[in-house]
Amino acid sequence: MLELIVISTLNGVLYGMLLFLMASGLTVIFSMLGVLNFAHASFYMLGAFFGFQISRWFGFWPALILAPLLAGALGAAVERYGLRHVHKNGHVAELLFTFGLAFAIEEIVQIIWGKSPVDFRVPPLLDFPAFTLFSTNYPAFKIFMLVVSIVIFIGLLVVLKRTRIGLIVQAALTHPHMVGHLGHNVGRIFMLVFGVGTALAAVAGVIAGPALVTQSNMAGLLGPILFVVVVVGGLGSLPGAFIASLLIGLVQTFAVSMNGSLAGAFGPLSPDYATTWLSDIWNVTVAQIAPIMPYLLLVLILIFRPMGLLGTRDT
Repeated sequence: MLELIVISTLNGVLYGMLLFLMASGLTVIFSMLGVLNFAHASFYMLGAFFGFQISRWFGFWPALILAPLLAGALGAAVERYGLRHVHKNGHVAELLFTFGLAFAIEEIVQIIWGKSPVDFRVPPLLDFPAFTLFSTNYPAFKIFMLVVSIVIFIGLLVVLKRTRIGLIVQAALTHPHMVGHLGHNVGRIFMLVFGVGTALAAVAGVIAGPALVTQSNMAGLLGPILFVVVVVGGLGSLPGAFIASLLIGLVQTFAVSMNGSLAGAFGPLSPDYATTWLSDIWNVTVAQIAPIMPYLLLVLILIFRPMGLLGTRDT
C-alpha cells in the first residue's frame, strides 16, 4: 500500500505539472485579454511538431528555444491580423474564430507531417533513470519537466505581479485608453501577450512531445483537459490553474491505480440482477472510470463553486 501511495503521488504530481505547463499560457491569455482561446492546444501541438523538426536539424536544446519562438511569432500574427478584427464583433465571434483555427491547424499539420506519430525522442543528455523507488526507475526527463513547470510558474507570477511590465499589461486590460495616453501601444501589448501565451503552449509541446506521443490528434486529446484545468482553477487565475492541475493529476493517477469496484466491496449481485444494466455498473472498476474523473470534478465545481477554486471573474 505504501508503494502504491508513494508511486501514485509522484506520478500524479508529474502529470499535474505537465497539465499546468500546458494550461499556463491559456490562463495568461484569458486573464490578460479576456479571450478563451480554443486553439490553444493546437499551438501546443505545433510546439511539439516544430520541436521534432528542429531537433532533427539542430538537436533538442536549440529546438526547446526556437520552436516556442516560432509558435509565439505565429500566435502574435494570429492576434494582429485575425483575432483583433474579430474582437470587434464580441466574444462569440472570438470563440468561433479560435474554434475554426484549431481545425485549420490540425489539417495543416496532417498535410505536412501526416497522421502517423513521429519519432520525437528524449535527448541523450536526459535519457537515464534519475532515481529508483520501490524497484521503479524514474526517468530524468520527467524530473526535467517538473523543474521547468515550477520555474515557469514562479517566473510568470514574478513578471505579472512584481514588474513594471506586468503592471502595464494588467492596466492595458482594464484602462486601455489611459495606458494609451501614457504613451504605450495597447495593441502591441495585446499582441505580445497572445504571442507569449502561445509560446508557453509550445514550450509544453516541445517538452511533452518526447514523453508522450507526438501525433496530429494530440491537441484534440489534451485540449478538453486544459479547459477543465482553467475552469476548475478559476478563469484567469494562475495560482488556481496550478492547484487545479495538481488536483486533477493526483485524482486521475490514483483512480487509474485502483482496481476496486462495488462488486469487490459488497460482493456479487443477486442472480436476479446478473443480466441487467445494474450488473455493468456494479462490476465497473475505478480505473475504468478514471478518464471521466476530471469532467466529474468540473461538473461539481460548476454546481457548487461556479467561479472556480480561486477565480474572481464571472465571464
